[in-house]
Amino acid sequence: MNVSRSKGRWLWTGLLVLAVGAGVIGWVFPSLWQPLLGATPFKGTDPAAKPGAEKAGADKPGKDKAAWGGGRPGAKEGGDGQGKPTPISVAQVQRKDMAIHLEALGTLTAMNTAVVRSQVDGVLKSLRFTEGQQVQAGQLLAELDARAFEAQLNQAQGQLARDTAQLLNAQLDLQRYQDLLKKDAIARQQVETQAALVAQWQGTVQADQAQVDTARLQLSYTRVTAPISGRLGLKQAELGSLVRSTDPNGLVTITQTQPMAVVFAVPEVHLPTILKKLKSGQTMAVHAWDRDRQQRLASGRVSTTDNAIDLATGTLKLKATLNNRDGLLFPNQFVPIELQIDTLSNTLVVPTAAVQRSAQGAIVLVVQEDNTVQPVPVQLLATQGDQQALQAKGLNAGDRVVTDGADRLRAGSKVEVVKAAKP
Repeated sequence: MNVSRSKGRWLWTGLLVLAVGAGVIGWVFPSLWQPLLGATPFKGTDPAAKPGAEKAGADKPGKDKAAWGGGRPGAKEGGDGQGKPTPISVAQVQRKDMAIHLEALGTLTAMNTAVVRSQVDGVLKSLRFTEGQQVQAGQLLAELDARAFEAQLNQAQGQLARDTAQLLNAQLDLQRYQDLLKKDAIARQQVETQAALVAQWQGTVQADQAQVDTARLQLSYTRVTAPISGRLGLKQAELGSLVRSTDPNGLVTITQTQPMAVVFAVPEVHLPTILKKLKSGQTMAVHAWDRDRQQRLASGRVSTTDNAIDLATGTLKLKATLNNRDGLLFPNQFVPIELQIDTLSNTLVVPTAAVQRSAQGAIVLVVQEDNTVQPVPVQLLATQGDQQALQAKGLNAGDRVVTDGADRLRAGSKVEVVKAAKP
């Protein structure tokens, strides 16, 4: 009897321990028994559970909301996944005339270049210029020792005076002989001989006058003047040195830089347009810029073309004349050239940042009145700087197009304009 009671207590004690252990295990690890009872686990109790999994696929866009380009998959209309408007920047579509330019690298050349040389030999007495100075045609540049030439001029003038006196005496004799001939007091032969002597002295006087003119011209050459207007280079002779007319370097070099010529090449595909404008007398404007394309150095127009296309490059050389009023251009300088070959009249223009690429081609995202965006296909015409000319149906001047933040948008996305670009 005592043995049976002892076994019963041990049995109940074991059952109690098993029940308590099962309860503890079930409370700590509910995933072991909840599936057996069909219970739904509490949120956050299963580490493997993913937040929002109970509505998987609820945010998938519909067919009418397909992304135009760079939208994030699974995002709502606002583009942020929470239905909030996407911040963007916009610019207005403009309708205006837009010039079409070609860019090239040009080489500047002087319109005229002259080496200033003395036309007579002599000692350099003075220099009347400063290196790099702008001079005008006829301006005095240098003087040579003129004493020898003054002496030659005086000698020629003396010879002329002597022979002129001889001519005058012969003419007086001829007049007397003619008076005697009228009185039949002298032979006609003597009168004719005297007339020939007068003609001879007349020729001598003319030759003497030519000698005087030559000596005076040689004397004038001792004053060296500028043959053309332009900028002087560095001097090639020093004071006191013997200057000869055969010196290859001369005294100094003058380059005519106002106006200045520039030679540059353009692709042959533009040849028909260029020739058409040149034949019709239309002006094709040319602008020269600095290396950074920040400052315009000079402007001008195309004057002529080369007579053949370069087979190696497929380009045609053009020559233009630039005003160079400020004197910023120098011969043999390389400058970026901008050639205006045409003008698009009354065309739609947007910033280049507004043009997006899609599978259907180029588009712009137009902001509607309800602050949603819709893609509009466009046809690109020409680009100048940060401006893009285009054609598009349904796009008008004044419409707002997205310039920044387009990668987070899709058709119908809600947007909020935070910055409007300047037109």
